Amino acid sequence: MEKNSKIYIAGHRGMVGSAVQRKLESEGFHNFVSRTSAELDLRNQHAVADFFNSEKPEYVFLAAAKVGGILANNSFRADFIYENLMIESNIIHQSYLHGVKKLMFFGSSCIYPRMAPQPIKEEYLLSGYLEHTNEPYAIAKIAGIKMCDAYRDQYQCNFISVMPTNLYGLNDNYHPENSHVMPALIRRIHEAKENNFPEVLVWGSGSPLREFLNADDLADACFLLMQNYNEAGLINIGSGEDLSIKSLALLIQEVIGYKGVLSFDTTKPDGTPRKLMDHARLADLGWKPKISLADGIAIAYADFLKKK
Repeated sequence: MEKNSKIYIAGHRGMVGSAVQRKLESEGFHNFVSRTSAELDLRNQHAVADFFNSEKPEYVFLAAAKVGGILANNSFRADFIYENLMIESNIIHQSYLHGVKKLMFFGSSCIYPRMAPQPIKEEYLLSGYLEHTNEPYAIAKIAGIKMCDAYRDQYQCNFISVMPTNLYGLNDNYHPENSHVMPALIRRIHEAKENNFPEVLVWGSGSPLREFLNADDLADACFLLMQNYNEAGLINIGSGEDLSIKSLALLIQEVIGYKGVLSFDTTKPDGTPRKLMDHARLADLGWKPKISLADGIAIAYADFLKKK
């Protein structure tokens, strides 16, 4: 990418898209084209076609998606598969039709089989059954990866797919019902501290192991890949370390300064027992994360306090 290249970040106001834009701006890129969801419905084929026809972006970061935690994924299964299939299909196809030089598609670690060997290598995709609670979302994301590869095979499009681990950071979603585990815990533990609640009830047993990466570290890796990586398939982006949900909750409790008790509701689903990704391919390109989990949680909590 040249500094004056025209760049479209789909989902530029979300956690991932905004992190990508911050990184690009810090590197001297300035020619961005953007639309809010109110201005452009990415599920609408004709609207997306009109946008590409008028703006003609050279590079596309496809970070727009309908996302949520276990409850949202399991409750709105039709919405998650339909909306994500429409968004990615419209953008990928129009990128081909309008000669986009390179597109980056963002997948999710939940696309891997529920019982995949750990750490999870890229080749484990489609090697086993998916986690039921997020299967529709995962299938949509898998379709996006396969679309990028199909357009590469048939039309020689330079469309690449990245597979981030569990993300958190600035501009995260702290909705009380539809957020992921990290922002959900930040909100609930903060509210318990603010209201002097003696206890916080955490969903599940606390035993599942999860890997977390700050969105700004993700953006740093994506910048490297957009400049230097041009392969089919997918490439994992992670921190290389995981911890239990219980340990995460205790760390958030420490950062927030909550003095109450954490209890675990074992009647609620745990989801996949462990998700640690193998990011050896990315490490071979010379990349590693810079933001520690404790520092990242502190940054995320400060951002939450500013916006609540």
